[in-house]
Amino acid sequence: MNRTTDGAAFWDRLAPRYSRMPIKDEAAYQHKLAVTQSHFRKDMAVLEFGCGTGSTALLHAPHVRSILATDLSEKMLEIAREKARHAGVTNVTFEKASFETLRAEDEGFDAVLGLSILHLLADLDGALHKVYRLLKPGGRFFSSTVCIGEMGVVTRLALPMATWLGLAPQVNELRAGEIAESLERTGFAIDYTWRPRPGSPVFIVARKPGADAPPGSL
Repeated sequence: MNRTTDGAAFWDRLAPRYSRMPIKDEAAYQHKLAVTQSHFRKDMAVLEFGCGTGSTALLHAPHVRSILATDLSEKMLEIAREKARHAGVTNVTFEKASFETLRAEDEGFDAVLGLSILHLLADLDGALHKVYRLLKPGGRFFSSTVCIGEMGVVTRLALPMATWLGLAPQVNELRAGEIAESLERTGFAIDYTWRPRPGSPVFIVARKPGADAPPGSL
């Protein structure tokens, strides 16, 4: 899960409770981890934007050279750094930044992860163009996105009120097809799309054309 630039205070308040929340679908989460790790090599540099309290970055850490994990909530990052210290993980750097303000070298990463974040960004096309620019040729972008635009009308009507009351962040009503279309407009080739069931978050592996990325079985 992650945040928009003006939502840091919301996620700071949520951080302690968020860190204790169980994963809603453990089997789906493990599948996404396995698919992602099938594309990793030990020499890879990875970016995860919207890392939250760092659990996914820390699980991926043994499979790559380094991970830059960013979030705009300092409270989330404090928890993430403590997890890393407790686990003895030294190749993950946690940095406070929104994706919009993140400064990084073009073509500096072999893989980028944006998990439970795309529906929280104000400019999907702009974000995907930045991901594309940050990836090396052949690099892959892994995303998992809640498709609020596919939810029932009651949920979609209730969200603006929840946001106004400070109970939910600002969200965009994305659909899976919109995400795929935006990726393809940006220049990505979609290698893999998966949902455990209708209405679940859509998991997409997209590739920046160019040099061959590390092989992986899907």
